[in-house]
Amino acid sequence: MEALSLTARDSFDAVMKKYTPTVYGIAFTRLKSPVDAEDVVQDVFVRYFKADLTYENEEHRKAWLIRCAVNCTNSFARSAQFRHRSETASLDEVAELSSGDSTEEQAERSERKSAVLDAVMALPEKYRTIVHLYYFEDMSVAEIAGTLGTRQSTVKTRLSRARDKLKTLLKGVEF
Repeated sequence: MEALSLTARDSFDAVMKKYTPTVYGIAFTRLKSPVDAEDVVQDVFVRYFKADLTYENEEHRKAWLIRCAVNCTNSFARSAQFRHRSETASLDEVAELSSGDSTEEQAERSERKSAVLDAVMALPEKYRTIVHLYYFEDMSVAEIAGTLGTRQSTVKTRLSRARDKLKTLLKGVEF
């Protein structure tokens, strides 16, 4: 993998390509709307470019982008535009079908993914964010706590409660 510069302006395209899925995932799990998530992604990378910071290492850059994504998503969720609109996000837009499998296998996989995504999206926001960071971004409890500015015990508790809720929500779904 190509090494990225630790300044924002030197490698903007490479950083954007590398971290857009992460930022999008954080925004989507909170906002439940692909269009709104894309707006947050744009806002985060505009802020990244304008900040023009030099980062200590790649983990520092990633942590900054995740923290910015969480803050921008929270700001967007508090906006009047977001609060006064009905949510109609299509989860089908997010489901991915892998090629090479039979149509039946693809349909089953899609149903399972949709069931899991529906269950995660049904969680309260404080749980959705932690589940996303832990399972989809492979962040440790300590990294999540540092990024969200909370205690590790809080992250562990929320992760445990989220798992319990997901078990209940996914009862009867075969994996």
